[in-house]
Amino acid sequence: MKDVSIEELKQKAIELRSTALTMIHEAQSGHPGGSLSAADVVAALYFKEMNIDPNNPQWEDRDRFVLSKGHVCPIQYSALALRGYVPYDTIYTLRKYGSPFQGHPDMKRCPGIDISTGSLGQGLSCAVGMALGGKRDSKNYRVFAMLGDGECQEGQIWEAAQSAVKYQLDNLVVFVDDNGLQIDGTTEEIMPNQDLEKKFQAFGFETRRINGHSMEEIVETLDDIREANNAKPKCIVLNTVKGKGVSFMEHSVSWHGVAPNDVEFFNALEEVAGGLK
Repeated sequence: MKDVSIEELKQKAIELRSTALTMIHEAQSGHPGGSLSAADVVAALYFKEMNIDPNNPQWEDRDRFVLSKGHVCPIQYSALALRGYVPYDTIYTLRKYGSPFQGHPDMKRCPGIDISTGSLGQGLSCAVGMALGGKRDSKNYRVFAMLGDGECQEGQIWEAAQSAVKYQLDNLVVFVDDNGLQIDGTTEEIMPNQDLEKKFQAFGFETRRINGHSMEEIVETLDDIREANNAKPKCIVLNTVKGKGVSFMEHSVSWHGVAPNDVEFFNALEEVAGGLK
């Protein structure tokens, strides 16, 4: 864990949003809505919480991050570029042939990617396996996994959750980006999740629900669960806004997987730089 202030983390979240938008605009392909909703937690993890070394991406004692909702990889790629895993100008190669930044995270192409993801519903199983491996090898690393709320409609998520509780994986921290939207509409219309906090709690997780755009709440919660000693995996459900930081993208399912044109891009950058609330 690094000694980084709340204000510094807020600035990093702005940089992540700007970088992700730049990548998607340059590629004219990608998923801005969910990338923007995940930016604040990704900033807190990569710039403060996770024990990682960009100079040694395969360090066996590193903390792991599993972006189960792999289509929003521009936000993770932005963190990797800003942390120095790859040269920053790599951001202009998103989805191009030979780029480490493919349309979904590829652990064989990109330093800092711990597992290839994108087939929704499978990432939590991978995270559980990593956490279980750490336990059995007497390692102190933690595994952080980020799920989408639409993804939680997949049955495999709940099979993995049962396993995490059975094996008392207190080194596993699950985030659910609960922005209420998925590719075809609202999660309530497509397949209601009910209360995800209570569902994970019923499975045996220690759970919290917080404002996923409040850096103060994110950091406080990470501090609290780091000190917890109850042999339980953790789940933090994040109340978020799809497209957060760009007024014309917020709460809009139409920005799930659409790249901005030139005018939209420059307007979006201006709003993000201004820290639009």
